[in-house]
Order: sequence, then C-alpha cells, then structure tokens
Amino acid sequence: MPSHSTDQPIPASGRRLCGSRFFIHTFGCQMNKNDSEHMAGLLLGAGAEEVPSAEDSDIILINTCAVRSKSVNKVYSLLGRLKRIKQASQGVQIAVTGCVAQLHRDEIQQRYPYVDLIVGPDNYPALPEMLGKSRLRPQTATAWHSGWQEIRTGYRAKGISGFVTIMEGCNNFCSYCVVPFTRGREKFRPASQILEETQELAAKGYREVQLLGQNVNVYRDPDQGSGFPALLRELGRVRGIAWIRFITSHPRDFSHELARAMKEVPQVCHQLHLPIQAGSDDVLRAMNRGYTRSEYLERIDMLRSLMPDIALSTDIIVGFPGESGQDFEDTLRVLAEVRFANIFSFHYSPRPRTASARTLPDSVPREEKKRRLMLVQSLQKQIQLEMHRALKGRSLEVLCMGPSKKDGSVYTGRNAANQVVNFSAPRDPTGTFVRVEITGYGPYSLKGKLDP
Repeated sequence: MPSHSTDQPIPASGRRLCGSRFFIHTFGCQMNKNDSEHMAGLLLGAGAEEVPSAEDSDIILINTCAVRSKSVNKVYSLLGRLKRIKQASQGVQIAVTGCVAQLHRDEIQQRYPYVDLIVGPDNYPALPEMLGKSRLRPQTATAWHSGWQEIRTGYRAKGISGFVTIMEGCNNFCSYCVVPFTRGREKFRPASQILEETQELAAKGYREVQLLGQNVNVYRDPDQGSGFPALLRELGRVRGIAWIRFITSHPRDFSHELARAMKEVPQVCHQLHLPIQAGSDDVLRAMNRGYTRSEYLERIDMLRSLMPDIALSTDIIVGFPGESGQDFEDTLRVLAEVRFANIFSFHYSPRPRTASARTLPDSVPREEKKRRLMLVQSLQKQIQLEMHRALKGRSLEVLCMGPSKKDGSVYTGRNAANQVVNFSAPRDPTGTFVRVEITGYGPYSLKGKLDP
C-alpha cells in the first residue's frame, strides 16, 4: 500500500525506558482509547511508569482524532498549552500520535517545532525505539503497512468491558470522511488472534467485549476466509463473556446473515450503531454512501422483524454541501420514523483530502448549520424522553461499571440497549449484572434502584 509520507516504518526494538514517566491524553473514539491502551502497554513493557498528569511526566503522548475540525482544533489548543511544560523542563518529550499525526504531520512540525515525535496509527510498535531516538532529534513515522500488525503487550487497564480490534481502515471513501487517509485501507486481524484475546479478557474477569473496526461488516478472516457472522458465532462460545457488542457497521454491507447471527448468538446484544448520516437520497449520493433512504429503512425493518427489542443508534451530519431545506426535512422524517435510542449529530466541516472538500462548495451558511443541528438534537431529545418514559417501572438487567463520577453514592451501568442507568444500591455491585427497577429518567440516562 502506498504511503502518504516519505518516511519509512521504524522497527520496534527492545530499547528500555526505565526511569521515564509517561502520560497519555486521548481524544476521539473507542478505537483511539484502545490504541492508547496498546501504547501504554508498550511503554510499560519498556520500563516506563504511567502517571496521572502531564505535569508529573517526562513523556507526554497525545493520541488524536481528525474526524472533525473541532477535534483537530482541540489538539492544537492542547499543544499550545504544553509549550509551557516543555519550556520549564527541556527533558520533557512531547509525542503526537493517531489520526492528526497522520493527516497533519507537516503542519505540526511547522507550528509546534517543540514536538519531539509524530507517529501515525500504523507505527505504534516503534514507540519505545522512537522515544529513545527523539531525545537526540525529532522523529516521525507515518508510513502505511499493507498487512495486519499484531500488538499484544499483555497490558490491560482494569475494567469490565474490553475493546478488541478486529480490523482497521476503510475502502469506502465516503466523500466527507478522512478515515481512508488516517487509518489506511482495510486490514483484517486473524480470527485466531481475536479469539485468543477474547479468551484472555474472559480469564481476567471481563464480562463484555466490544469489537472494533471502521467497517466490521466486511470483516474476513485472512487465514480461513470466514466472515463476520462466523466470527460472532465463534466468540459466542467463549465462556465468561456475557455480552458482545460491535462498532461500526456500514448500512450498505449489513446482511441478513449478520442480522441472524445477532439474533441467534445469545451473547450478542440486541443493540446496533448503524450510521445513516442523512435522510435525503440526493445528499446520500453526494456523500458516496452507496445506499438510498429506502434501502436503509429496509434494513431497519429486517432487523426489527428478527429482533423487535433491538435498540438502534446512528450518526447524522447536517449542512452537507448542497443540502436544501427539503433534504434536511427528509433527515428529520427519518429520525421521527426510526426513533433511534441515541444519535451522534454534527454539522458538516470540510476535511483535508476528502472529495467533498476538493469538489463541493461548502454552501450551507454556518448559522444555518447550527440551526439545523439544534433542530435535530431537539427532536432526538424528545424521542429519547418518550422512549425512556416507557421504561419507567420496568426491571432491566444492567452491567454495573462502578460508582458515578458525579456522586459516589450512586452506581452507573448500561443495559443491553447500551442506555446509561444510574441507580442506588446498598452494596458495591461493580463488575456484576444486577436487576434495576427504573424509577426515573432524563433524556440521556435512566434512574433506578436495585430490585429487592
């Protein structure tokens, strides 16, 4: 696979970082959080110690997201603030990793010359070696690898729900999306390694796994050729794992076979994130999504016919170039018709290298984008309130994740539909499944108490 940069992958080595202290600041999605855990494992394995703040560290890693301009600006803002730490102690190393590193390498070098290390997602195994070299001069590694690179450090942050990556990259080239330019093309992890990692999580007491990939529906085991439904069935036989979730699914590639696997494998939660992005066929065509509104709704009907209790979530982009008032109304109608349990909504921002940024004028005024986004979020808030109201008085199974960050006397967890449930309990149920009677609700979470 061709590289978007002129540098070459730097091989990992056994260089030790004994005495070093590191801190990782993570922006972005589940994939980034999983990557940060891998990087922590690599540095711990090289002898470094993880500390709770940038001020306490001599290695500061910023793991970044480039999906939207707002997330990139947050990275740049943080880099500006870190200059003070760098000036106060010349021994501090600053590393930028992830999608912003991959997409904006040259800009980072020019704007923030005090950054010591820039590493794209395909080069994380080289981190310990590169940190040693960057003490002498700045280092970069943003080249692509054509095959899967396995990172197994044995390290896991304490938890109840564990991420397991099954593939990376995307071949779809949606016209607004930077993923093919930040994560590269599709690469599939061998099913044997996925199964082994899931078994390790079960042995450590994890109760849930979340399978990660930019488009998990197209997964194909590079060794046996079997697809994603077969992988789900295999993982369903791992003893100790009670719930299996996955993200993200592309509607075009979501098959009836996959829906049947969701229904038939008891551990697979009846919960699905299926991004529609827009409700207008004209906008979907301009986005290069590869399906129509009616085809998307057919998949929703198929899923609900097999699993009437399925909870659906989606992504919405408003203000895409050329989106008319009628196009936007079509999106609102989809929200009202499908009634998603949750949505992630954004207004369009042009992203570097994408087709829409190169060929389509950003025609919807910023204030109109904001107005449309507020209408989408207002409608969805109303839908979620109505859905949550219908759950009052019901008893739900909840996997407790621990005490609430806002109130230590309240515990928080998620049900199979991935809804947040906050509840009171006479004892600490962290890491266990409990039955919770729903006694109240808001638009974004449920409230309850342990069933007697």
